[in-house]
Amino acid sequence: MKVTKIFTSVLFFTTVLFSVSATAYSPEELEKTCKKPKFTDFNLPEYKAPSNIEIPPESELIVKISAWADPTTIQLSAKKVPLDFTVESTSTFHKIKAKLPASLNGSFARINVSAQAITGCDNAFGWLIKVADK
Repeated sequence: MKVTKIFTSVLFFTTVLFSVSATAYSPEELEKTCKKPKFTDFNLPEYKAPSNIEIPPESELIVKISAWADPTTIQLSAKKVPLDFTVESTSTFHKIKAKLPASLNGSFARINVSAQAITGCDNAFGWLIKVADK
């Protein structure tokens, strides 16, 4: 009788242990289930050789972000300074618009944009620009 009780307890414990580990997600599987926001259609060209294109002072910046991004989590900065922006949302994307501040005239700036997906994961992107002097 005692052996049966021990065997039943061990069997129950083993069953519970395997069922918990079978339903757990590994970090790689969790990463696959979350679709990171995508950033596209940048209107300002990246500053790089050989073209070295400069941006006109106080230009308008436009970036599209995938629709599965939470628009309340979008962050935009230039030289690590947050930029004010507007968001126009459609069923397929969020378009953000901002005006480059006059303080960037004649300087280099790294533009950074980030957002979090509705499902929780996040993504960020950045590029270097050179703003022409007035």
